[in-house]
Amino acid sequence: NGTNCARPRERIPARRARSMMEEVSDSAIKEFLTILEEHKKTCEREGKYLEADVAKRRLEELKSHEEHRRQEGLRSRQIAQRLGVEEAHMLEFQQFNAAWDAKMEEYEQRATELLEAMRQRHILDHQEFGRKAAAEPPRKPKFSTELLDLRRIEVTLARQGEYAEAQKVKLQADATEAAELERLGEARQQQLASAEAKLVARQEHELNALRQRIQSGAEEQRKARQQDLERLLQRYHNVKAELDAQQNAERLRHRKGLVGLSNSQASAVMSSRLSSPRVGRS
Repeated sequence: NGTNCARPRERIPARRARSMMEEVSDSAIKEFLTILEEHKKTCEREGKYLEADVAKRRLEELKSHEEHRRQEGLRSRQIAQRLGVEEAHMLEFQQFNAAWDAKMEEYEQRATELLEAMRQRHILDHQEFGRKAAAEPPRKPKFSTELLDLRRIEVTLARQGEYAEAQKVKLQADATEAAELERLGEARQQQLASAEAKLVARQEHELNALRQRIQSGAEEQRKARQQDLERLLQRYHNVKAELDAQQNAERLRHRKGLVGLSNSQASAVMSSRLSSPRVGRS
């Protein structure tokens, strides 16, 4: 029936699978070393010293091989851990640069748009200034007292019938009026030029102020990026230092475990010697 159908196997992650294989391997090796140690002791108690010597050498070979395997495993595992930290740091560093590059590029784009918008506004303001200046009606000229006196004399002479003298005064007055109108026109042009220069200076000041604000903002961004980079590097150094400390402690525990193993082996040998029958004693 279908009640006992085979269930699909669960997929075991590679790291977990390796860990399970190592546990099985370690357990099997320990069990074999224990059996070999008992065999050596048995041979020693039974006086089978040649067999005991073979078991002893085999035991030493296996322990040496096991120690080398454990050292290589520890070294490989620690290298993998360090590489993992380096890869994670490089990934974080790449993401950091990508994020900040995008942020700074967006800021530069926005700054360019603000500058262009201000330039366009300045162009429109300048055009409006020109239109107003051209559309402004001419002001009534304010002539000098000299010219006004000449015109009164001209009129008086004409009324008195002194037409020749009146004509002379009129020519002099016309020349004076033309000169004064020319001077008034030049003054008007100078006034417009001065007003235009003030407008241009004000616009240039506004543009420079905006550039300064943009530059200050960009400098603040650079400082913020540097600070974030320093914090990122400090985290990396902290993680690396912590990993180094953990790995050093792990290597130290490994070495102490070997010393403890050697001491236990020596104690086992001494106890076996003390418990075995003395040869040659009756």
